[in-house]
Order: sequence, then structure tokens, then C-alpha cells
Amino acid sequence: MMLRPRQSLLVERTLAALGEHGNTLAVAPTGSGKTIMLSAVTGRVLAEPDAKACILAHRTELTGQNRDKFVRVNPGMSTSVFDANEKSWRGQATFAMVQTLSRQAHLDQMPTLDLLVIDEAHHASSPTYRAVIDSVLARNPRAGICGLTATPNRGDGKGLREVFSNVADQITLGEMIAAGHLVPPRTFVIDVGVQDALRHVRRTAMDFDMDEVASILDKRLITEAVIKHWKANASSRKTIVFCSTVAHAQNVCDAFVEAGVHAVLVHGELSDADRKARLADYETGRAQIVVNVAVLTEGYDYTPTSCVVLLRPSSYKSTFIQMVGRGLRTVDPEEFPGVIKTECIVLDFGTASLMHGSIEQEINLDGHLGEGEAPTKDCPDCGAIVSLACMECPLCGHVWEREPQELGVLADFVMSEIDLLKRSNFRWCDLFGHDDALMATGFSAWGGIFFLNGRWHAIGGGKDLRPQLLAVGERTVCMAKADDWLNDHESADSAYKTRRWLNEPPTDKQLRYIPEQMRADFGMTRYQASALLAFQFNKSSIQRLVVSANDGHREAA
Repeated sequence: MMLRPRQSLLVERTLAALGEHGNTLAVAPTGSGKTIMLSAVTGRVLAEPDAKACILAHRTELTGQNRDKFVRVNPGMSTSVFDANEKSWRGQATFAMVQTLSRQAHLDQMPTLDLLVIDEAHHASSPTYRAVIDSVLARNPRAGICGLTATPNRGDGKGLREVFSNVADQITLGEMIAAGHLVPPRTFVIDVGVQDALRHVRRTAMDFDMDEVASILDKRLITEAVIKHWKANASSRKTIVFCSTVAHAQNVCDAFVEAGVHAVLVHGELSDADRKARLADYETGRAQIVVNVAVLTEGYDYTPTSCVVLLRPSSYKSTFIQMVGRGLRTVDPEEFPGVIKTECIVLDFGTASLMHGSIEQEINLDGHLGEGEAPTKDCPDCGAIVSLACMECPLCGHVWEREPQELGVLADFVMSEIDLLKRSNFRWCDLFGHDDALMATGFSAWGGIFFLNGRWHAIGGGKDLRPQLLAVGERTVCMAKADDWLNDHESADSAYKTRRWLNEPPTDKQLRYIPEQMRADFGMTRYQASALLAFQFNKSSIQRLVVSANDGHREAA
């Protein structure tokens, strides 16, 4: 398994920051492969003889996921688990549950560590995490403390400065969208006459006063306007609505139902069984809309969701990004056959987008995609060294004010497309010279993207790997999916993008299998012949998958 070039860059910057500061935080959104990157950082540290590391998480499923990915990234390295069921430090890397490890009796058993990695590191300033961190440093003051998170700003406003002094790198949502790993948001700010009132809402320690927000937005005429605009812009889309209070959410949900739209309500006062049942209604298609109050902001991903409605502001940029992010995941056509998703509609009836700006405004692609050190700046409140692109300090929450002309710029998402053909670990070939069929191959796998009826289709296959549909939609998304397929099934040895033999003429054996009409192409290289043969041997499967995807497609709804 290989890392994407952007993932490798974050790993290098994280290791450099650990070497310089002894601690660091890396910020990367959902879908960026945080687990793969933390595994790569840990593996590099464990390359030292007798080194030991602990990867700390707060949920059982995270511990299992982290261990599985670690083994894929670092084959041959030993692992162990320290949780409620198993308490072992035998492995070079130990995957621990913070709830278990933070007990004093268990901390007393902990060996000397060289590295502590904290997944979901926005929890790092809480007492249980601090107990572990302090114990690690007490045994080895030179131990590295490395955190990774998608959402560094805590809801309670407490900063991370007491744990981390710097931010090594930040992969932004904008980068992920430009690289095809997420779909772009298309934002509409709809003024229903309350923007001025919302700007004067009182802030609490946690966020805006949501009761005051509800007194402004929870009105029948406003809710009717919400439904009207949703029907005009997103009536066929699976939709998540964010409201201010439970009463507000109930009224919005009831109004959608009265308007003939099946909607369900989810909030924190429901039992787990009720919440799961209502989300199942949304995910199985019985309900088109799920209305919620601060429940689906973080950690919920139903990828066919392609519309987000904001009926609440947020004082935190991170919360705003989390809400929009619920609709940005790409769709796996194997899991959701026929669903096509190319963008996410964001309908903002408040001031969140105006306050924080559209997410591409804080992207510095040159800074993030270049080699070497990430451009940085110092936070004026806490002194942390952070990425130049940060508009909200991940360690203390300081917000850099935008230039006045930036506020309210909410055109469609504009971003220079990253040229994945150049940045890929593999060489991609235009099979027939028409830019409608491209393939890349390795030792064990091949990937391709194919254009038909206005859409691109990503297909992946290989030795002992049945050809399968990876994505349908925009070219960049399909290229990213096919490239990830190759990264998942190949290694650095097989990513022979710059090997000299690639440019040599085809072998006699290759020429025997290449279609006769193409043998006269005296400019063909051995690698191009390899890609063409991969297509020829799998042509019927590729055609079947592409045609089937076109016959059965439906827009994400």
C-alpha cells in the first residue's frame, strides 16, 4: 500500500515538526486518510531499534480501524492492544483506549514510549488524555506527542495549546475537493429578512445562544420560505437540516411532512434505538430529509446526502465546515448502485457562510502542494506556529479577520484543478489519443477512467481482483478513485512512473497481443503497450460496468 503524494507530504512535515518541537498537531478533514497518515508517522519512528509507540483513541471502533490500517501500511511490525478486554504492551505499536489506559493502575504498567499518537486529537486537553500524556513524558521527557484531527476547535472553547505548540500541516477541504476526493459545495445564501438580527445574537461560552437564534428563525413564514427554496433548488436530493433547538427542529420537520416531504427528526434527547431507527428511515429511502440538532455535525456520513440546509449560525469555523462536510463525501457505486453525485447544494438561511466565508477562500494551494516546509504564521493569542492558510487557530480558537471585500463572496466553488495525471504515483496513458479512456498499471492492479454519455467512470481490477466500478461522475473524482485503487493494491516498487524501461519499445510478446491496427504505431512504448493490453484483456468487463452504470444511473437524491 502506498500513500497519496499529499499524504506523504503531511507525514514528512509531521516528522520534521516532531523533531524540532517534540510535539505537533496535524489537521486533515474526513476522507483525507488520517489513519493511514498516522500509521505512516508511527512506522517511521518505529524504524529505530527497540522503539515503542502507543496510538490512543476514545472509541473501540477507532482502535480496531487504526490497527488494521497500521498493519497494511507497516507490514511486519508487531502490534498489541490495551483496552477493557486485552491489556498487552508486547507490540512495537500498542493501540490503546484512553478510558482504560488513563486509570492510574494501568498507567503504572505502561512502558517507556518513544511516541504517543493521539487520534481525534481535539480531545487531547481533557483530563483523561492529559493523564496519559503526563505519564508518557514523566517516563521519557523526549517522547514525541503527535495529534491528528479533522476538527481541532473544541465545542467548549478550550484550546489545545497546553498540549501542542505548533501545527505541522493542514490539509484543507478545498484541497480534497480540488483533488477529487470530495465533491464541491454549491452555496446559496438566502436572506429571509433575519440576517441583521442574527448578527446581534449573544455568544455563550459554547456557541451562539441557540434559544435566541430560535426566537428569530423558528417562525412559520420563515419555515415556509425554507421549504419553498429547498423545493426549487434541491427537491430530489437527500438532505440534512441543521436547526438551533429541539422545538425549532420539530416545527421544521412537521412543516416538511405537511408539505408532502417525508422527513425525520434526530436530536440528543432520543434513545439510541429511536435515533438509529430514524436514521435508518433516512438511509433506506423511506425519508428524504433528516432534521437534527447538533447530533449529525460530527462523525455521521451517509454519502448519498447531497444537500445541507443551515438554519443556525455557528461562531466556530470548524462547526460550519463540519455541517457542510456532511454532504461532501463521494459515493461508492458498489454500495449505492446508480447514485450519481457531483456536488452538494448548501442552502444557508442564516449567517454562517457570510461570517466564515466559502471554504475555498482560505486555501493556499501553492503552500500546501509544494515540497519542503509548510508556510506558517504565529497566532497572536497563544503564540502557536500554525499553517499560513489557517483562519481559525487550531490550538486556541483565535480567528483572523477577513478583508472586508472577502465577506459574502459566495459564488460557485472555484478552485484550480490539481493535475492528478502529473501528481499520481503512476503513469497514466491516453489509450486511443482521444482523452476519453485513460489507464495506469502496476504489478498486481490496473485502474482506468472512461467517458460515456457525459460522465466519467472509474474502473479498477488486477490479478485476483475482479473488475469493479469505483466511481461515476466528474473526471477528477473518478481519477482520484482509480488512483487510490492502485495505491491500495501496489507498492513503491511497482509505481514505476519514471523507470527507464517504460519508454523502451514494446516486447515481441506484447506485440503479439496488441490489436493489429495499433502495431504500426512506432511511437508506442512498453508501458503504453502494457496499459493497452490491460484494457484488451478486461475490455468486456469494463464495457459491461460502464454501460450498466449508465443504464441504471439516477441522480443522488
